[in-house]
Amino acid sequence: MEFVKQFPRNVRVINESWIMLSDGVRLSAKIWLPDDAENDPVPAILEYLPYRYQDGTADRDALTHPYFAGHGYAAVRVDMRGSGNSEGVMLGEYLKQEQDDALEIIEWITSQNWCSGAVGMIGISWGGFNGLQIAARQPAALKAVVSICSTDDRYSDDIHFMGGSMLCDNIAWSTFMFSLNTTPPDPRLLGNNWQEVWLDRLRESGLWLTDWLEHQHRDEFYRHGSVCENYEDIKAAVYAVGGWADGYSNSVFRLLSNLSSPCKGLIGPWAHKYPHFAKPGPAIGFLQECLRWWDHWLKGEENGTMDEPQLRFWMQDSVAPKTHHEYRPGRWLAEEQWPSPHIGSRVLFLNEHTLLPEAGEPAVLPISSPETVGLASGAWCPHGEFPDQASDQRAEAGGSLNFETAPLESDLEILGAPVVDIDVSCDRSSGQIVACLNEVLPGGAANRITYGILNLTHRNSHETPEPLVADREYRVRIRLNAIAHRFAAGNRIRLSLSTAYWPTVWPSPEKVTLRVRTASSTLTLPERSNRQTDHDIPEFPEPEAAPPLSKTVLRKPSSDWTITEDMQTGNVVVDQWFDEGEVIYDEHDGWNVDSTHHETFTIHPNDPSSARCDFTWTEAFSRGAWNMSSRTRTTVTSTPTHFLLEAILEARLGGKIVHDQKWKRSFKRRLV
Repeated sequence: MEFVKQFPRNVRVINESWIMLSDGVRLSAKIWLPDDAENDPVPAILEYLPYRYQDGTADRDALTHPYFAGHGYAAVRVDMRGSGNSEGVMLGEYLKQEQDDALEIIEWITSQNWCSGAVGMIGISWGGFNGLQIAARQPAALKAVVSICSTDDRYSDDIHFMGGSMLCDNIAWSTFMFSLNTTPPDPRLLGNNWQEVWLDRLRESGLWLTDWLEHQHRDEFYRHGSVCENYEDIKAAVYAVGGWADGYSNSVFRLLSNLSSPCKGLIGPWAHKYPHFAKPGPAIGFLQECLRWWDHWLKGEENGTMDEPQLRFWMQDSVAPKTHHEYRPGRWLAEEQWPSPHIGSRVLFLNEHTLLPEAGEPAVLPISSPETVGLASGAWCPHGEFPDQASDQRAEAGGSLNFETAPLESDLEILGAPVVDIDVSCDRSSGQIVACLNEVLPGGAANRITYGILNLTHRNSHETPEPLVADREYRVRIRLNAIAHRFAAGNRIRLSLSTAYWPTVWPSPEKVTLRVRTASSTLTLPERSNRQTDHDIPEFPEPEAAPPLSKTVLRKPSSDWTITEDMQTGNVVVDQWFDEGEVIYDEHDGWNVDSTHHETFTIHPNDPSSARCDFTWTEAFSRGAWNMSSRTRTTVTSTPTHFLLEAILEARLGGKIVHDQKWKRSFKRRLV
C-alpha cells in the first residue's frame, strides 16, 4: 500500500464535533475537511457506527477519511447514540431510533457551510447495513451508498441464523456488543457528565442476546431493517461490495438483481475487511474506486464509472487448503449485467457415492454425523488476520455422506450459488442438513469451496416452520453461499452432507439419522462460460491510503486457536483466545486501551445436549491516574426443549465496582 501525504486539497481535522438531536441527545463526530471547504463547499461522506471512532475504528479511519477529504469531500465519522463519545443508550442493532438519528445527522450535515448539499454513505458490516437501511428511508440529500460486507436480509443471511439453523456467531456477536456497551466515553471530552453517561449505558443497554433468542423465526423483529422487504424503497445509487472469504458473499447478487436504482457490484477474495487492506489479497485501490463513484454521483462528473460492467469479481483458482491465505491466486473478470446470460447450469446427480451427469440406480443412504463434524469449518465470518478460514476437509468427510466426481478432464469455472435438491427423510421431528462443496486434490487434501445449511423444519418457510413427520420423505433445496471458483482439471468435486456443523451452527435438539435418496437428488453448479472479452478486463490500481495513525503499542495483538479432545470424557473443546493488545492513542492525550476475549465451544460427539459456549471479554481504559475496566461473561447451553443463558457484567472505576448485574434465562426452542 502506498501512503499518500500530499493531496489536491489540504486537510483540516475537527477531532470532536457535537450533533444535537431533537430529543436533546448529543452525538459525537470526527470530521475531516478540505481546509477551504467553507469557501468552496464539498459533498459529505458519512460513516455511522457504534464502534468508537476514538479508538475502535481509529486505525482504518486514519487511512480512509483523510484520503476522501484530500480529494474534495467532507468525511464525517459519527458515533451512534449510546456508543463511543456520544450520549444516550443503544438498545439494539438497526433500530428505528438509529435510522431516525441518521436522518437528523444528514440534515445537520447539509446545513453546515462546508457542505454542498450532497451526501454519500459508506460502511462495512454494520455501516454497510445501515447505509442500505437509511437509503430506504429516502433522505433527499443521500445520493449514493457504498455498502461493504453487508446484507439485505437480517434473518436469512446475517450473523444470527443460516438456513433457519442458529449460528453460534449469534451468541458470539452478542457478547461483543455486550462488552462494547460497557465501554465509557472520554471524560476529557464529556467533562463532569461522563460518568452518568457511562452508568446509563451499564444500567440500560441490556443483554441483546435475550431478544435474539426470543426471536427464532423470521418475524417483524428481523423484517425491520431488511431492505429485501421492498427494494423499491431505495432510490440512491448503490455500490455493493463483498468478499468470497467473508460471511456476507450473497447480498451483492440479490442487490444487483432486485434494485431499481443504479447499482454496481464488486466481489474480491477478501475476508471481512475494507478492500484496500483486506486479506486474502490482492488488495486493490479501493479508495480510488470509491472516489470515481463519489465524483459521479455527488459531483456530477461523467467519468465512465457507470459505463463499466455491472459486476466485477475475482475468479479464484484452485489451491491447497489453508487456514490463512495472504494471497488467493485468480484473476479479475466481469459480467456486463446480473443475472448474466453467460451462467448456465451443470447438473450432477447424486448416485451411490458418486456425482455423475446422469442418474443411476436409486438407493437410500443414511447419515448420522458425529456432533464434531464442522471443526474444520473455520469462522463463519473470517477477518483474514489469523487462521480463521476452513482447513483441510479430509477428516470432515469421515463423518459425512460423500458424493464425488471422477477427476475432471478440464477446468470448470462457477459463478453464483450452487444448489442441492435432495429427497430426504429424518427419523425425528426436527433436524438439519449441511452441504459442503469441496475440491479434492490428487493427494487427497480437500478444500471447502462453499457450503449451505438448512434446518429441515424451515424447508417451506422461515416465518412458519413445520415439524417433520418422522421417516416421511421430503424434497428440499439447500442453497449454498455464492462463490466464484475454478475447479482444476485432474481434481475431483465432492459434495459432503452432514447432520452437524459445530461450532458454526447449534446442534439439532436430538441426534438424528437422515436418509438420502440418490438418483433423483442433484447438485446444480452455476457454470460460467469463458469468452474473449475476459482478456480485456483491466486491473485495479494498487492500494492507496492516507498515512497510518500515530499510536504507541505497549502490547501487540495476538491470538490462539486450538482444538483438544478429552480422552476420558470424550468432550472436544475449541479454545480461542484473542488479545487485541494495549495501545496509547497519541492524539488523545495518553488515552490507553486494553482488550482481550476468550471463547470456548465444547461438545461430545454423540450428545447434542452437551453443546456449550463460553465467552469472556475484558476491557480497560485509562489516562494517567484515571482508569476503568469491565468484564463480561456469557454462557449458553441447551436441552432438547430449551436454550439456557447465563451472563454477568462487572464494571469498575479506579478498581472499585460501580455496577454489576447477572442474568439467568431459559428460552423454549421453537423448531431450532
